[in-house]
Amino acid sequence: MPESKSPLSGVTVIDLGQIYQGPYATFLMAQAGADVIKVEPLHGEPLRRSDLRGEGPSFPLGFLNSNKRGVTLNLKSEEGRGLLQRLVARADVLLENFAPGTMERLGVGAEKLMTANPRLIYASGSGFGLSGPDRDRRALDVTVQASSGVMSITGAEGGPPMRSGPALADFLGGVHLYSGVVTALYERERSGRGRLVEVAMQEAVYPTLLSDLGLMYRGGGVQLPRRGNHHGAVAPYNVYPTRDGHIALLCISDEHWLRLLQAMDREDLRDDARFASPVTRTENVEEVDAVVEAWTRELTRDEVCKLTELHRVPSAPVRDLAEVTSDPHMHERGMLHRIDHPELGEVVLPGSPIRIHETSIPELVPSPSLGQHNDELYGTWPGLSEEEIAGLRERGVI
Repeated sequence: MPESKSPLSGVTVIDLGQIYQGPYATFLMAQAGADVIKVEPLHGEPLRRSDLRGEGPSFPLGFLNSNKRGVTLNLKSEEGRGLLQRLVARADVLLENFAPGTMERLGVGAEKLMTANPRLIYASGSGFGLSGPDRDRRALDVTVQASSGVMSITGAEGGPPMRSGPALADFLGGVHLYSGVVTALYERERSGRGRLVEVAMQEAVYPTLLSDLGLMYRGGGVQLPRRGNHHGAVAPYNVYPTRDGHIALLCISDEHWLRLLQAMDREDLRDDARFASPVTRTENVEEVDAVVEAWTRELTRDEVCKLTELHRVPSAPVRDLAEVTSDPHMHERGMLHRIDHPELGEVVLPGSPIRIHETSIPELVPSPSLGQHNDELYGTWPGLSEEEIAGLRERGVI
């Protein structure tokens, strides 16, 4: 079957996103074929200034802005706001994740832009939403993890609450924002009208807590304690040491447990009352862990993996970022790309995890330098002359 066009080919996106949430949503759009124009203030968005080594743009900036065009625009100037409106007149989507009310204070909020372009999808990402009593609370990934309940269930048993290592609130917010935009674009095909689409990070994160709601939160309103790598109703369910690393291993069913006993050559424990059911294994979790750990400690990580795979017991090696970045599986599938980035050097960057079959995986184009496409874009979209563009630059508009 011949390959079709990329699904968002022909869609133009004005990307005012910053940090992670907004830029990840537009990254997914760019990977799906949209023409994404990243609009930054004259000094660049925060990630352009957050490399702790002091050596230029950060790695996340390079990853999140692949396959985008980049321009600068001073929205605090009247000319800059007028230029944004000229860009929006030809756009399909405008996305921003400023603090709620920022765009309205600048005079280029959703109502004004959508009045000028009724087909515009205006997408807004925030920590707590555009309405409600918490609307104006400061929202960073860790504060959303705290307020959403994620930290309350993360950490060692008896220890303090902990944040999840990855910026999951930002990225879950970005994924939901992407899906909201695509949903609105689909509706527009039938209605001809744009929509205001918003996603609050707190609301995007909350459903992930419900996967174990029955274990974490009882009807009487009592939350169970943090359990680290353990599970409240499954054992074994833990990370176990090996001779050269660690392995995550779990037995969801009795069948898994019996297979693990075979792998460990411990079938003498088949009739041990302490391990007879999920309930008794959970009640005797320390004894279960001692049995499993005594086995894993004598083997390498790969040896444990091969044996559990042979006996069909769920497990996985605990890999560090360097190992995952070199994963031949993800490289072969086209998720990971090794490129020579003009600002970051030779790096491995991810593509989109969304695969639309019968469309090709796009070549990864390095993120633009600050204002790289000013002349190209402003010379074609608004059709400004070289002299006009130079004037805007001199006046601090672009």
